[in-house]
Amino acid sequence: MKRTFETVGVVGLGTMGAGIAEVFARAGLRVTGVEADENALSRGRGHLESSTGRAVARGRMTSEQQREVLERIAFTTSREDLADADLVVEAIPEIMEFKRDLFADLDRICKPSAVLATNTSSLSVTAIAATTSRPGQVIGMHFFNPAPVMRLVEVIRTVVTEEGLPAEIAELARRLGKTPVVAGDRAGFVVNRLLLGYLNHACHLLQSGLAGRDDIDTAMKLGVGLPMGPFTLLDLIGLDTSYEVCEVLFRESRDRRHAPAPILRELVTAGLLGRKTGRGFFSHAGEGTAPAPEALSKPAISLVGIVGDGPAAASFAAGLDTAGFKAVLAEASDLGPVADADLVIVLSDAPVVELAVRLPRPERLVGLHLVGESVTEVVSTVLTSAEAVTAVCDLVTVLGRTPVRCADRAGLVVNALLYPYLNDAVRMLECGYATAADIDEAMRLGCGYPAGPFEMLDEIGLAKVRDGLRALYAEYRDPAFAPAPLLDQLVTAGVPSIRSAG
Repeated sequence: MKRTFETVGVVGLGTMGAGIAEVFARAGLRVTGVEADENALSRGRGHLESSTGRAVARGRMTSEQQREVLERIAFTTSREDLADADLVVEAIPEIMEFKRDLFADLDRICKPSAVLATNTSSLSVTAIAATTSRPGQVIGMHFFNPAPVMRLVEVIRTVVTEEGLPAEIAELARRLGKTPVVAGDRAGFVVNRLLLGYLNHACHLLQSGLAGRDDIDTAMKLGVGLPMGPFTLLDLIGLDTSYEVCEVLFRESRDRRHAPAPILRELVTAGLLGRKTGRGFFSHAGEGTAPAPEALSKPAISLVGIVGDGPAAASFAAGLDTAGFKAVLAEASDLGPVADADLVIVLSDAPVVELAVRLPRPERLVGLHLVGESVTEVVSTVLTSAEAVTAVCDLVTVLGRTPVRCADRAGLVVNALLYPYLNDAVRMLECGYATAADIDEAMRLGCGYPAGPFEMLDEIGLAKVRDGLRALYAEYRDPAFAPAPLLDQLVTAGVPSIRSAG
């Protein structure tokens, strides 16, 4: 028989728990909010009054609606008051021992038909369910912060979840005005598993000297269209939270990319946790005072050699000509025409040092990779002079693009971060963990990405991503960079789109 959820309990009324209680109350459900003591209960009530007050101030709720929402919520310090709840959602700190103790207690208190849900963002729902006599009625219901605003809810099923329960919880999420995605019980679920792998990988690339903090952030924000760069996002999430999630991911996957990067550990140990402490990867003390932009100056260059073929090289040379620079074109097979150029620019998304050693003055060669409409990765080899890099950055800026400095390594910045993230999504799909549509939806709604990973894959091209991953694997020898078997097979079979492949 299909369940109906009319009375809901929320245990833990911190910022997240109070937001979840508000979401249920806004949808017309009766809510019992539980906290450990009167002080915590008072803070929880304050969170709800503040949140609904802001909604009234912004015209998203009337004062009468605010009153009705708050009246639907009963506040208590006694778990026994949850005895008649149809559903109880746990929103206490991410400590497995605390959650298991709570669920054992809820199992004793709640009626036999009640569903027990955890809002954990990364811990094992199966391990939590195992403490109860009703593991089939325990499920993950992961809201995103702030719960009243964020549309996504991850619904997490375990191997013992009762048939039909995930669909019922997903329907409840839609009743709340949310968009549910259903996934299996793997550490990090969908969003955190993909997001933290990418963020931690950015930390490893920073430590390796591939590029600087600001260059990596700029590349991913302006080049890929993400809402913010990885280090800005890490500071927003909190470096301690990110570190803890990476630890959970690594304990399950044993994937080196999930092992917290040493720089992340060092910052956490030093208490530099991001925005909440005023400093993390960035200092947040003087936010709001942006430095004045530097005036552009035209580089003093007489002749620029452009190495590359196809329309990209011709278009770049035409842009230089329009800006008043003399350019000469050459192909990689014959560098003779550019041997005497003041600068030699190679348009490539692959390492270029092999071309530099073929020039009489290799220190003049710089690689360029055009990313999107506005970003250019400026690639220096171990032979490139600082003067050449500076001149090319100035040249790129004069042409109206944003330069991102990086070392001459496979994938450069954008592809070295983007392709493994896409590969992770393919592996997630491959093991039946979630559908391509749900994974895309989760990353769009949970992270604000302009497109989901499978939409990105289809736009870039499966073969191009596969080949890029092979180049990364050849350089770094990290198993995580080896193309997922499904990706390899689809390319071999000539299938153009993972989403159309089903």
